[in-house]
Amino acid sequence: MIIRPSEKSMFYGADSKTFEVAAILRKNMTLSERVLWNKLKDKTLFKTKFRRQHPISFFIVDFYCHKYKLVIEVDGEIHKTDDQIEYDLNRESELNKFGITLIRFSNDEVIFHIDSVITRIHKKITELTPL
Repeated sequence: MIIRPSEKSMFYGADSKTFEVAAILRKNMTLSERVLWNKLKDKTLFKTKFRRQHPISFFIVDFYCHKYKLVIEVDGEIHKTDDQIEYDLNRESELNKFGITLIRFSNDEVIFHIDSVITRIHKKITELTPL
């Protein structure tokens, strides 16, 4: 993958290995990730571009909108374990250092309440929009 100079800030120093793993993850998205991606890729719905399985530093986030520096994560059951909760908090803290905001949804929220998820994403984008 060739990274144009204008794209370097979108990846926050991610290395080639992170890009390789991200490409694999894009080919193997979960059902809930696919459901949300079908909404996020519709530029008429959000009027902005989202990227899926996007490298940021040494992390790969589920979805990223560079315009608003917004990460959207879709969490399965594993994210309820104590170790994963601690990891997720540390990961969010690291992303915050780049000025990135993160919002999370459970698999069930995406699958069974997609309209509510879309509403919350719209609300977050509105909050992040400069006046």
